[in-house]
Amino acid sequence: MLKALGPQGTFINIARGTVVDEVALVELLQSGELGRAGLDVFVDEPNVPEALFALSNVVLQPHMGSATVETRKAMADRVVSNLEKYFAGR
Repeated sequence: MLKALGPQGTFINIARGTVVDEVALVELLQSGELGRAGLDVFVDEPNVPEALFALSNVVLQPHMGSATVETRKAMADRVVSNLEKYFAGR
């Protein structure tokens, strides 16, 4: 699939690092067989493959998918709910 994007293609991954073969992605970006990539998730988070830092055709950003007030509140509510259930023996 990455090769099908070609030298003019752009791969964006904001889902999960494991949805792409990261080694193949780096190789295609280095060789120019894939034009560009925008990434905020990686296979071995928080570790980013070193090779990506040297590429001018890649934009890297820390994963921000959950950085909304609503999502963070829901996450906090889930923690409280789980703790309440745990201490209630459920």
